[in-house]
Amino acid sequence: MRTVQGVALDGLKARVRALAERTRLPVRSAPGAVRAAGGSARRRTERVGRSPRGGTPLADRGPAGTGLGAETADRRTSVKESSRHSAAASSSATATATPTSAPVALGVLRSLLHGLAPGRPSRPGEVRASAAALRALRARHGDAPALVRTRSGRTVLVLLDPQDLRRFYEEPVSVLAADPPAKCRGLDAAEPAGSGCSRAELHTERRQVSAEVLAADLPVHPSCGAYLAAVADEARHLTATGTLDLVRARHAVNRAARRIVLGDAAAADEELAGWLAQLRAEGKGLRGGRVRTARTTRSVRDKAHARIQEYARHADGGTLVGRAARHADPTGTLDTVGEAEQWLLAMGAVPETLLRTLLLLGAHPAEQDAAAAEAAAETAAGPGRGELPRLRACVRESLRLYPVVPDLIRVTRAETEWRGVRYPAGTSVLLPAAFHQRDPERVPAAHVFVPGRWKNPRADQDIRMAPFSHGGGRCPGDQLGLMITAALCAEVLRGHRIRSTRPVLDPVGPLPAALDPQGIRLTLTHR
Repeated sequence: MRTVQGVALDGLKARVRALAERTRLPVRSAPGAVRAAGGSARRRTERVGRSPRGGTPLADRGPAGTGLGAETADRRTSVKESSRHSAAASSSATATATPTSAPVALGVLRSLLHGLAPGRPSRPGEVRASAAALRALRARHGDAPALVRTRSGRTVLVLLDPQDLRRFYEEPVSVLAADPPAKCRGLDAAEPAGSGCSRAELHTERRQVSAEVLAADLPVHPSCGAYLAAVADEARHLTATGTLDLVRARHAVNRAARRIVLGDAAAADEELAGWLAQLRAEGKGLRGGRVRTARTTRSVRDKAHARIQEYARHADGGTLVGRAARHADPTGTLDTVGEAEQWLLAMGAVPETLLRTLLLLGAHPAEQDAAAAEAAAETAAGPGRGELPRLRACVRESLRLYPVVPDLIRVTRAETEWRGVRYPAGTSVLLPAAFHQRDPERVPAAHVFVPGRWKNPRADQDIRMAPFSHGGGRCPGDQLGLMITAALCAEVLRGHRIRSTRPVLDPVGPLPAALDPQGIRLTLTHR
């Protein structure tokens, strides 16, 4: 019996193979498949392979056309009906679709869909290939959501138009669940807790507590004095030598994070740092793989939980865990220690963002000088201490170019309709945030570092750009994260200049599609 996904896939296979013929995108044919080329048919088996430099073949943009789901607004149809329409429309394709052609050709989306199988950081070639494949899908579908089958056999509805992005952010969890079911459990590991891409659906009471503790509505946290003092103290590790890399950044930032969340006593606890690093790595699938059992992970989490609980008993009221402990808990559902653990894990993204922001400033001397002037003036800001609007704009722009969570995914809890096509409950809906934030067809200077775009008061509500998500799922720690990251940048720039960087970036041309923080190395000199 054919499945809905199978019927949809057949139509997509034919269109992808026709596109491959026109653009010469390599695809792998099944044994014996006939491939039309130059007016003559011949047998040929090809496979998608890496370029000599390890890159991934790019998918060029195909001609516009009506594809799966591109029905008019007044016509309601089901996935099955639209699949039949797609299969019929593609029957005149110049290439014969084979059972493996579509999944292989769509393999260029693997970096886009890395959340389905988290692992190593995406490479620039993979990101470019994913963006090209998405542009080809959009050209085919006329901005309608595209139903795509991944290499693992999963079917995902990919959103390609800002109109659908707004709905994605505004839908309640009763329609689009932030917590994927068990069959999608691997999707949430790389998504920061408490955000719109959280690992679990937060109860309203818990989310409200988190928002109040983190001061989600305030650009400067009420405890900013103690937090900024901790940042300034630990920033000395960033500038202790003439070079700055990820190892040094992690050491300094994690010490500051433990002081902010748990108190000064936790600053030197490297054992806790190791446990948290192991949990973070296993969440991203970077260690152990299938060999490491859930029991081992549970043991590490239990040890980290017990250590955090010990610090929480003696934490100062100004720390995040201290503020949470003082909060009313009428329902008895607030897990202060669990929240503290998630805050520490979420702050693990700060070192990478810090390095990328400083790298971008090092490649743009004018922006670096302006940011350094703001950092110098901030010491006498008094009540305005901690705002740093220019540096915050630089951090936001860094996150636009290189987001912490490139892709957001939800699962429908009931039958939903997108552009006149009905999809059953349990459908995975993917929003490729990184693609939309750097889409040259929709975002001006999409591949260029332009912090000034964030000076517009409405820029934070721009649905195309979502460093911290939008709507009810917006990360409640966005303001605190911006304050800490901008303050760390200020501490570096106040007394030092970034003279050279690795990698070397073109300050005028398009920036790389991806920046692995492991490869970033900055050279600092005294001002």
